[in-house]
Amino acid sequence: MPYVEIITLCGFSFVAGFIDAIIGGGGLIQTPAILFTLPQYPVPTLLGTTKIPSLCGSLMGAFQYSRRVTVNGRLIAPMMLIAFMAAGLGSWTLTFVPNSFMKSFALAILIVVFGYTFTKKNFGQAIQRMLTDRQQKRLMWSMGAIIGFYDGFFGPGTGSFLVVGFIVLIGFDFLKASAHAKLVNASTNLASVLFFASKGYVLYSVALPMAVANLSGAFIGARLAILKGNQFIRVFFLLVIASTILRFAWDLLK
Repeated sequence: MPYVEIITLCGFSFVAGFIDAIIGGGGLIQTPAILFTLPQYPVPTLLGTTKIPSLCGSLMGAFQYSRRVTVNGRLIAPMMLIAFMAAGLGSWTLTFVPNSFMKSFALAILIVVFGYTFTKKNFGQAIQRMLTDRQQKRLMWSMGAIIGFYDGFFGPGTGSFLVVGFIVLIGFDFLKASAHAKLVNASTNLASVLFFASKGYVLYSVALPMAVANLSGAFIGARLAILKGNQFIRVFFLLVIASTILRFAWDLLK
């Protein structure tokens, strides 16, 4: 593997980790980069390769947030397990069913999310809903199953969808939502890594350097998000959602 290609991919992976740690959406940078840089390899191999740096970045982000944001381990741990199993099921389903139809569906949801977040200035700025433990369990576990399956089956935008779910359904602010989203995203990434690795769909000579770069970007991104707070994350969130919408729209129209 030429060093220039690995260095290039590491640069993209660093930026992906930085963005993903703040609000999600790093896959929109990392995945196209590896598809463009290494077109000679099968797509499943390239997708499997990106899952290792994504996992490392998610773990770093989760660690940084958990040191400064209170996380309800009693509720999030079962959600992580459910999301892990759902992501594995989604990856398995992908081997039988094409996921091309998911792009238009995700695009429609993202447009609604962008419009709502843009018009509601207080969206995600403070913890707004008070739910019982039973209500939180039902909502979080359902969200883990649905978004976990989505991540294994399709993937792009998973981190952003988790953040929106935690804000809208559970009532978290952006910072708390990002902290919990990183934990769940780490579990779904782990499921995908295990699946792709078991099938031999990983280029470790590429994945490991990218993992170091992604981890470094996630460290800086999470620290910056914690330092700047909810308003900064909201602006970043809108930028990532807008970029995702443009990316999906371009893919559908070309």
